[in-house]
Amino acid sequence: MKLLSFCTAALLAVHAAGSVITHKLNGFTITEHPDQEKRDLLQKYVTWDEKSLFVKGERVMIFAAEIHPWRLPVPSLWTDILHKVKALGFNAVSFYVDWALLEGNPGEYRAEGSFAWEPFFNAAADLGIYLIARPGPYINAEASGGGFPGWLQKINGTIRSSDKAYLDATENYVAHIAGVIAKYQITNGGPVILYQPDNEYSGGCCGQVFPNPDYFQHTIDQARKAGIVVPMINNDAWPGGHNAPGTGKGEVDIYGHDNYPIGFDCSNPDVWPEGNLPTDYRDLHLQISPSTPYTIVEYQVGAFDPWGGPGFDSCAALTDHEFERVLYKNVFSFGVSILGAYMTFGGTNWGNLGHPGGYTSYDYGSPITEARGIGREKYSELKLLGNFIKTSPSYLLATPGNLTNTTYASTTALTVTPLIGEKTGSFFVLRHSDYRNQESTSYKLHLPTSAGDLTIPQLGGSLTLNGRDSKVHLVDYDVAGTNILYSTAEVFTWKEFHDDKVLVLYGGPGEHHELAVSSKANLKVLEGPKSSISSRRVRGAVVVAWDVDTTRRIIQLGDLKVFLLDRNSAYNYWVPQLGSETTIPYSTEKAVAASVIVKAGYLVRNAYLKGRNLHITADFNTTTPVEIIGAPRTAKNLFINGKEARHSVNKIGIWTTEVGYSSPGIKLPDLETLNWKFIDTLPEAQPDYDDSAWPDADLPTKNTIYPLHTPTSLYAGDYGFHTGYLLFRGQFTANGRETNFSIQTQGGQAFGSSVFLDGTHLGSWSGSNALQDHNDTYALPSLTSGKEYTFTVVIDNMGLNENWIVGEDEMKKPRGILNYNLPGHTQDSITWKLTGNLGGESYIDKSRGPLNEGGLFAERRGWHQPNPPTHLREWKSSSPLTGLSKPGIGFYSASFDLDIPTGWDVPISFNIGNATTPAPAYRVQLYVNGWQYGKYINNIGPQTSFPVPEGILNYRGKNWVAVTLWAQESDGARLDSFELKYDTPVKSAIDVEVVKSPGYQERRGAY
Repeated sequence: MKLLSFCTAALLAVHAAGSVITHKLNGFTITEHPDQEKRDLLQKYVTWDEKSLFVKGERVMIFAAEIHPWRLPVPSLWTDILHKVKALGFNAVSFYVDWALLEGNPGEYRAEGSFAWEPFFNAAADLGIYLIARPGPYINAEASGGGFPGWLQKINGTIRSSDKAYLDATENYVAHIAGVIAKYQITNGGPVILYQPDNEYSGGCCGQVFPNPDYFQHTIDQARKAGIVVPMINNDAWPGGHNAPGTGKGEVDIYGHDNYPIGFDCSNPDVWPEGNLPTDYRDLHLQISPSTPYTIVEYQVGAFDPWGGPGFDSCAALTDHEFERVLYKNVFSFGVSILGAYMTFGGTNWGNLGHPGGYTSYDYGSPITEARGIGREKYSELKLLGNFIKTSPSYLLATPGNLTNTTYASTTALTVTPLIGEKTGSFFVLRHSDYRNQESTSYKLHLPTSAGDLTIPQLGGSLTLNGRDSKVHLVDYDVAGTNILYSTAEVFTWKEFHDDKVLVLYGGPGEHHELAVSSKANLKVLEGPKSSISSRRVRGAVVVAWDVDTTRRIIQLGDLKVFLLDRNSAYNYWVPQLGSETTIPYSTEKAVAASVIVKAGYLVRNAYLKGRNLHITADFNTTTPVEIIGAPRTAKNLFINGKEARHSVNKIGIWTTEVGYSSPGIKLPDLETLNWKFIDTLPEAQPDYDDSAWPDADLPTKNTIYPLHTPTSLYAGDYGFHTGYLLFRGQFTANGRETNFSIQTQGGQAFGSSVFLDGTHLGSWSGSNALQDHNDTYALPSLTSGKEYTFTVVIDNMGLNENWIVGEDEMKKPRGILNYNLPGHTQDSITWKLTGNLGGESYIDKSRGPLNEGGLFAERRGWHQPNPPTHLREWKSSSPLTGLSKPGIGFYSASFDLDIPTGWDVPISFNIGNATTPAPAYRVQLYVNGWQYGKYINNIGPQTSFPVPEGILNYRGKNWVAVTLWAQESDGARLDSFELKYDTPVKSAIDVEVVKSPGYQERRGAY
């Protein structure tokens, strides 16, 4: 994902306008691998032509969900997300890897527990999901540093360049992560089919050679050296031709780019920007890389939201089901055959892993919510699209034509882009000429068919395109040997079973549709009122007309049954691929051939046949009628989630049953009445605090981009502190004439800071999403000449900047104190010490990783972990709802028990109230069983609800919650409310393991 500043966007516009990349029309050069024998394996496993990939000889459309397992640090839940991806009809997952989480200490690569990749690869393999590996080193991804570890701030070289210091810094990481990925390539029987060596290498400035073919070739060679033999792809930030095949050194095998067409203005979710619908991407592809499949590695399916934004529900509304209908079908009209949906599941920026432009949630307005829910309509709409494209292999052979508003539709208000099949299978993608149009438009179609040119509807009436909608009209569409001459209703799926074929069509509410089948059979109406269907034989085809309503109609022509559904009813249908209890085959051809169609409501995960027993694994959020269409001939018994379900078989062979639902009556503890214990976690503000164990701030900076304005470095990164709260203590001797103190601090967007003098609060910066740094002057009380005083400065590090533009080295923007001035004193008359997380780069908590904790006293001691020493006398009884009566930072800890019944998926969130107006300035960190799962800023927002997954929470046992409360105003702060809430319990077969992570132990050397 890319996040562009206004200046960056301007740079891109200039670059794009002035660059046309040449190409080799007769093919492209594949970069030679050091081990050519291994490289030649590509000819067996992953090959391609100009239309699509071939995987093991099968031509496949790759429809990939973007998910980041590290944003859900519960490995046993990764299968849940993959089930939900597979149910969309997707056959692949694209993923980034966050280097910062794996090599927090230079040279020490750690990928165990929640950070191990093998369980994810194995889960994908079991479910027959292909993987597109995108490990960076740079990923962007709205992650701290764009995935770069903080210690890169100290290297003497430009990031993402050929500078030796940078390239050397990446070697250990790439060798390890690419080595693991290599073991799971399809050439070794694994799921990985493509590899991306860098991300959005699309913009440069500041005297850097850009694009730098030597640099990009190095990233490719690193991966090849580690054993990567699958094809290399790239992800250009727009169709700019960077590193495309034929451009020479540093070229990839398959060119790809990304696109976020309607942007990220979630504050105006009803506004689609004028002119933002891409219409020339097919032409650009033919200019840039005509010999490779058209590839969009990231296509918008959600949007990010900044601090102070409207919230992710608004982002979901901006990129809703209507957006998917129009924008995704528009992309299909280009003939795209490798397509990634960013983000299909976003997850959580737990443990400080996000960049400063975003908050804890990375929900992204995705089809699968942060809490793993699939209740947004956009999930269901995407399922219609995914299953249609999976079951339409002729799409890959159709050739896109020019869009037109005069040839195929009867009104210029509509535009049609044709994809004409070689022999069968033509697709006509229809939309409003102004894609933003919210009006309904009547039209007729003029389509070329094997029966001649036809004006449709043939039986009278007209078709309707509602506002913000799009249609894929089909011509000569093959359903297992039966020719669908045309259909104005859209295809959800089709299947060939042992004794018949089933085609599922759907339409929008109130729409009129026609279907023509090349058949000599007579029409039979098997279900639904006959009076609502008209038919006539025309030119050797049976033409059927109907008006869409909520009543299902099933018709039959020979051995073809056609289900006529309204769109909302189609949302309840699923197409689980038949596999074994543990594995599902990869092949798309087998998936189409070996599936059943299930009507079952909330979610169907998978299906398998064991002897005479058909097993369905599914989730239910209400009492649900279940239908099985196309049960295998040998199946006699039905099992749902392992329990036998009594079923009946109706006259047309559909198995029916019902799954009951009765809410389990979840009772959650009242957080406000827990036995809270409190301790001051800012003792450093007091004059008698002993900071002798703190690092001295006596180093020159190693930052090569941002020079010092202080005698020695007060950049936290120079001392190995890259995450969470930062603390500084500056000691000086007063002359008695001091009146004020000026200080410039930097922590990234929405950061805050507070300044104390010998325990007296001088003032705070409460933050703004518009500012990364802040300069303020604080009045001083009367000081005694010759007496020593100490400033204490607390800074909220919001994460490190991303590093999109090569040469800017934005990631190196320091966190800490940029400048200060105490009138009447030289700068070097103040002696500084600083600290952050205990150990810095040699972080203590290996199980939760290098970013999870910051520099507060309680964090350095490990008291945020389970079973802190609250029995000691310095701990008092107090609650975060009582809070603080003056500025400072308090730490609160309590425990509670959960008893969630097994067999239920119950999403649970911690909710913080914000009822006071104007909102007081305070900041909160939420720790759950030692994992930082929430960063809340009361005066900025917007997030007030913090989902915490099962596995971090122990659903059947004891849990510990800790809260840090940073009061930035003179009268202190308290939480207005603090509650546990749960979403609708889902009856489910998922099995979640609690993540193993340590409880409190006294830390040696903690200060």
